[in-house]
Amino acid sequence: MIGLIQRVSEASVSVSGEPVGAIDRGILLLLGVQRDDDEAKADKLLNRILGYRIFPDDDGKMNRSLRDIQGELLVVSQFTLAADTAKGTRPGFSRGATPDEANRLYEYFIARAGEEVTVASGRFGADMQVSLTNDGPVTFWLEV
Repeated sequence: MIGLIQRVSEASVSVSGEPVGAIDRGILLLLGVQRDDDEAKADKLLNRILGYRIFPDDDGKMNRSLRDIQGELLVVSQFTLAADTAKGTRPGFSRGATPDEANRLYEYFIARAGEEVTVASGRFGADMQVSLTNDGPVTFWLEV
């Protein structure tokens, strides 16, 4: 499971011009589900994201997590993160989970995250437009 996280002061996602999810200060997560992923990997990635210290403390150092600041999480499915880009000029997607399994784990991830923080999400499989104000900019790639 792959998570591309961005520290944001605000972020939103829309489908066909209609807003479907928005947050204020927190993390925008682009979530890629791979073929061998399961609930244990989803839980591990979620725990890393919620505890990842990317928010500034009183001295301006990245020492606070999303939990610490009581921030929000916007989860957007992003199957292209699982792409094989090692060769050629066209990505391969054989490492990605099947759409049914990816959707199941995406929904599982959102439900588990909602037990700890305020969560908004995109719409799985939709053509989405994501807007954000990246704070920093601060962006990290996490993989479990």
